[in-house]
Amino acid sequence: MTSLTHLAAHLAAEKKSAEVTDWAARIGWVVGLLLFIALVYWLMRQGWKWRGSLQSGLPELPAAPETAGEPRLSLTGRYHGSTTAGQWLDRIVAHGLGVRSRVELTLTDAGLTVLRPGATDFFIPMDALREARLDKGIAGKVLAEGGLLVLTWKHGDTLIDSGFRSDTAAGHNEWVTTLNHLISTTEGAR
Repeated sequence: MTSLTHLAAHLAAEKKSAEVTDWAARIGWVVGLLLFIALVYWLMRQGWKWRGSLQSGLPELPAAPETAGEPRLSLTGRYHGSTTAGQWLDRIVAHGLGVRSRVELTLTDAGLTVLRPGATDFFIPMDALREARLDKGIAGKVLAEGGLLVLTWKHGDTLIDSGFRSDTAAGHNEWVTTLNHLISTTEGAR
């Protein structure tokens, strides 16, 4: 016990204060970290632009016609992106197709109107639609099995898969059934 008391008295008598933080080194590390983060974001942006320039041969997206007809189905939800058909990780970024957003889909006899607040709206003519299916993922977004409505359509010479998720996923089956029926009817008329 006396040695403990002696040690405590010795430490209390010592007049050394705690080490002062080296602010210059700390600020240097923080600035270095911020520069590294900025570099990573800049490289990601350059990659996105490069991918867009590689896809520059993709034609402009069609606009919805003034008279598209009576709506057969409508859906509100999320647009998760578009990829080259069959390549669920090959995101298409040209013409704003890579931008995730809210979406309002309206299906008519003329085709599918895709309204995206804050992003480019587009129209998929009925004769461009190839298939509708339920899937679990597209372009970095993975959901439960069947949680994503994927539409395959032809734009120019490219087959594209576009992924949508309804606010009420129960309606996905109706979309698949209706779209595939309309697609088969349209193919029979060609």
